Amino acid sequence: MWCATIAEAQAGTRYFFRLNGELLRPDPYSRSQPEGVHGPSEVVDPSFEWSDTAWEGLHIQGLVIYQVHVGTATPEGTLDSLIGQLPRLKALGISGVQLLPLGEFPGNRNWGYDGVDLFAVEHVYGGPVALKRFVNAAHAAGLGVILDVIYNHFGPDGNYLRDFSPNYFTHRYSTPWGDAVNYDGPESAWVRKMVVDNARYWITEYHADGLRLDATHAIHDASERHILAEITSAARAAAGTRSIVLIAETGENDVRYLQEADRGGYGFDAVYADDFHHTLRRYLAGDHEGYYAHFEGTLEEVARCIRQGWLRMGTPAEDRPARLSARASGLALEKSFVLQSRAQRFCG
Repeated sequence: MWCATIAEAQAGTRYFFRLNGELLRPDPYSRSQPEGVHGPSEVVDPSFEWSDTAWEGLHIQGLVIYQVHVGTATPEGTLDSLIGQLPRLKALGISGVQLLPLGEFPGNRNWGYDGVDLFAVEHVYGGPVALKRFVNAAHAAGLGVILDVIYNHFGPDGNYLRDFSPNYFTHRYSTPWGDAVNYDGPESAWVRKMVVDNARYWITEYHADGLRLDATHAIHDASERHILAEITSAARAAAGTRSIVLIAETGENDVRYLQEADRGGYGFDAVYADDFHHTLRRYLAGDHEGYYAHFEGTLEEVARCIRQGWLRMGTPAEDRPARLSARASGLALEKSFVLQSRAQRFCG
């Protein structure tokens, strides 16, 4: 690591790192990218006048999530304008707002799943202070905020991590979206630290009430302690006495996701209920193509999925060659499956 103290730097100062005396690159830990993924990073004063000291957080029991894409939820497409929608969302009966990924991404309109700056709140949405205002207002309205985070890949446009080190990525594994992140190879300790720091960051600096980890089946790690267990443990420690909710997007049907991290599990509160969605969708709408073809779509099958937590156990389905594990029915029901389907995103 290289460290320096810049006496004249202050909030608002913009800067690059100069690599090998030649390349100018944004800070991988940048809190703000006001000119986008290719521009300079910005020094941010992390202090904020929070008014949510009485807020106790979210619990998985009875949690109803409304998933929101900030860029399409209001005509302005900003976090500040979304504050005005909080009373309407509260009136719907929800208890938590899940924001699609906020890490700085290329362009002005984007789902957010090809972001490249984990710590920088998208400047088009209003940047870091706007996110704090939104979370503070949500808590005042009695609503929690869950953030969608991506630790399985980085987007291609503006991804300068290789200029800092080739060890951020690995060719030992693959993902559908680009090179896999190096969590268990040479120099992986610093890569692991970055994502664990990021999970802590959202919980402490932004008072987030939980994280939804994107496509955890594409997070490959053969280490003695899986990076997912390290992330969930760090996030809960960062929250202190405040209750947070941690959700994994995976169709692996692996009970380890729901087991405590200190007992060999990954420590999540919930996983996406693919089987429940697929069998119910076939029953209600008759869909039978693609992955729906592996489901009967009967009420008996729906009931069995509710009792067990999922249907596919022990033998992989043709469309899902990943490892499958034991039934989740031995766990508390609220930890069997998440309350929101991966197949439908409600925006605005």
